[in-house]
Amino acid sequence: MSYWTLSLTLVFILITMLLSLRQKLGLEKEIAIGTVRAAVQLFAVGYILEYVFRSRQPLIILLILAVMITVAAENARKRGKGLPGAFWRIMAAIAATETATMGLLLLLGMVKPEPQQIIPISGMIIGNAMVVCALYLNQMMREVEASRGEIEVLLSLGATVRQAVQDPLKRAVKASMIPSIDGMKTVGIVQLPGMMTGMIIAGASPLQAVRYQILIMFSFSASAALTSILLALISYGMWFSDDGRLLGTPK
Repeated sequence: MSYWTLSLTLVFILITMLLSLRQKLGLEKEIAIGTVRAAVQLFAVGYILEYVFRSRQPLIILLILAVMITVAAENARKRGKGLPGAFWRIMAAIAATETATMGLLLLLGMVKPEPQQIIPISGMIIGNAMVVCALYLNQMMREVEASRGEIEVLLSLGATVRQAVQDPLKRAVKASMIPSIDGMKTVGIVQLPGMMTGMIIAGASPLQAVRYQILIMFSFSASAALTSILLALISYGMWFSDDGRLLGTPK
């Protein structure tokens, strides 16, 4: 694709901005900022990956993964604004998920130990884990607030913090995993996923693209479960004080 052809895609952005303007949505500025940021960030990443792929330095790969995990944790933390220690717990859950998932993929030989495969697939795993963390925190805050009376009664009857919050915890974990499960049910029928589509456009065999997509979808399912359960186990205490009292809803 030439740069001229690429520039023509701005027509879609223009259409979006015109619709926003006509409907008085007030999103024109955000769309413009998002467009510029997306282009700059993607080109910057492209140049960086060109260098990384040529150098094949393990330390640089680890640094890139660390940056990706940090940014993902910070983005997901916004859903738990006001909760003490949310960032570090999210970061730990995402890092553990990435380590376990990518480690297993490498160990079983499903992914080659090359930056061309490790970095893109890690990006998808980390991005999926980020979404799961955000969904979990959002749902958990709702569940705790909706079950506040029930939790306080259980605490007053001598239940531990974990026992008192067990049901809201389960519901929040379930809610954070539903998108990944629903995605597997509709993939290939409702939509062709990005990785599969990209490989087909690049000239790969559709069957080869399908095999890679199945690998990604199945690993996403496992990583979603691992992320939500890990975060649940290490984060439920954020809603309670040191002496076991239920805290107020963060603003």
